[in-house]
Amino acid sequence: MLCLQKENDKAMSLFNTIKKRKKEVFYEPDSNYINISGICIIMFVTEKIPLGLTSMIVCVGLVITDVLSVSDAFNGFINSNVILFVAMFIVGGALFETGMANEIGSLVTKFAKTERSLIIAIMVIVAVMSGFLSNTGTAAVLIPVVIGIAAKSGYKRSRLLMPLVFAAAMGGNLSLIGAPGNMIAQSALEPLGLKFGFFEYAIVGLPILIVGILFYATIGFKILPHHDTTDADDSIFDESQDFSNVPKWKKVLSLVILIATLIGMIFEEQIGVKLCITGCVGAILLILTGVISEKNALKSIDLKTIFLFGGTLSLAKALEVTGAGELIADKVVGALGENPSPVLFTFVVFILCCIMTNFMSNTATTALMAPICISIAQGMGADPRAVLMACVIGGSCAYATPIGMPANTMVVGAGNYKFMDYVKAGMPLIVIATVISMIILPIAFPFYP
Repeated sequence: MLCLQKENDKAMSLFNTIKKRKKEVFYEPDSNYINISGICIIMFVTEKIPLGLTSMIVCVGLVITDVLSVSDAFNGFINSNVILFVAMFIVGGALFETGMANEIGSLVTKFAKTERSLIIAIMVIVAVMSGFLSNTGTAAVLIPVVIGIAAKSGYKRSRLLMPLVFAAAMGGNLSLIGAPGNMIAQSALEPLGLKFGFFEYAIVGLPILIVGILFYATIGFKILPHHDTTDADDSIFDESQDFSNVPKWKKVLSLVILIATLIGMIFEEQIGVKLCITGCVGAILLILTGVISEKNALKSIDLKTIFLFGGTLSLAKALEVTGAGELIADKVVGALGENPSPVLFTFVVFILCCIMTNFMSNTATTALMAPICISIAQGMGADPRAVLMACVIGGSCAYATPIGMPANTMVVGAGNYKFMDYVKAGMPLIVIATVISMIILPIAFPFYP
C-alpha cells in the first residue's frame, strides 16, 4: 500500500503540474517549436542524416530558436533512463560475453522450435513481466537474453527484438502499476471520488495483447524487419565468440547479478533504490569481479541509443513546456463542439493520444490529456472513466517510431532498425488496438452508466 501511495503522489504531482500549465500561453516559442519540429520529423523519417546526429540537431535547434534553454535541451543526457541504458548495456554485455545469454537461448529454443513459436514465447514472457514491472526495466533486462536466443537459434535478432518492445508496451496495460500513465489516470480520478480497479485496465489491455501476439505470429510475421546486423555499429553483441574457455564462475556470476538486478528492480519502492542505481550497482559488480573487462564494458554501450534517446527527450520537453502539445489537443477536441458524440469523442481522444505518444513521453501524454478529458466529460455529464481509459490505452500505443518509448530506442542499434521499420511494423498494431478499444470501451466503460 505504501508503494502504491508513493506512486500515487508522484503521479498526482505530475498531473497537477500539467494542469497548471494549461493556464499559460507561449505563443512565440510555440511558433518556433512547430517550425523546427516539422523539420526534425522529416529528418527522422527520411534518415538522410543518422538518427543520433538528428537528435543533436534537435537539441541545438531548440536552443538557437529559444524554445529551450541549454540546460533543458541537454538535460536528457543525464536522464535516469539514460543511466539505466548504460548500466543494462553493461549487464547485458557481460551476459553475452560469458556465453550465458547463449545458454539461456539454448534452453528456450528447446521448447520453441520455430521462429514463430519464439516470437510468441518472447512476447508472452515480456508482457507478463511488464504488467508488474517497469516497461523499460523489463526490456533492458531481456534484450541481451533475446540477442542470445537469436544467436543460438540462428534467427535474425531484428525479427525478435521488435516484438519484444511491443509486448513490453502492451503488457503495461495489464495492471494499475504496469505503466506510469495508469497511475496518472488514477490520480486524476481521485478528486472525483472515482478509481480504476487493480486489473481493470486489463479489460481492454489483455484482448489487445492476445490479438497483438497472434497478429505477429501470423500476418504480422511477414512485415517484421529482416535485417542483417553484421554491418551494424561495432558492438560486443556482433562478435562471434568461442565460449568454451570461459570459466564457469563467470557464467554463473553474470546470471546471478542479472537476477539480483532484476529483483532489485521488482522491489524498487520497497528498498528505496531507483532502477538506474540498481542497474549501476550490477554493472559495477560485474566489472569489479572481472566478469567483464572495462574495455568490453565500454564497448557494450550503444552510443547511438544514448544520443538518440537523450536528444529526443529535448523534443518531448519542448512539446510539453511550450504548450504546443496541449494547444494541439485543445484545438482537435474543441473542434468536436460543446456536446460531441460520446463514441466520436472517445475515438478522437484515443487517436490523438496515439499520435502524441509516438513523439513524446507516454506519461506526459496521459498527464496532458487527462485534465482535458475530465473537463469535457464532466461538461457532458458523462463518466470520466470511459474517456480516461481511452486516454491511457491510446497513450500506450507508442509502436510507430523509435522514439515513442525508451524500449523502442534501446533496440535501434541492436536490431539495425530504420525509422520506417517501426512505422511499417507498428502501425498495424495501432490499428488493432484502436479497433479493439472502440469495441470494448463503450461496453465495459459506458459514458452514461
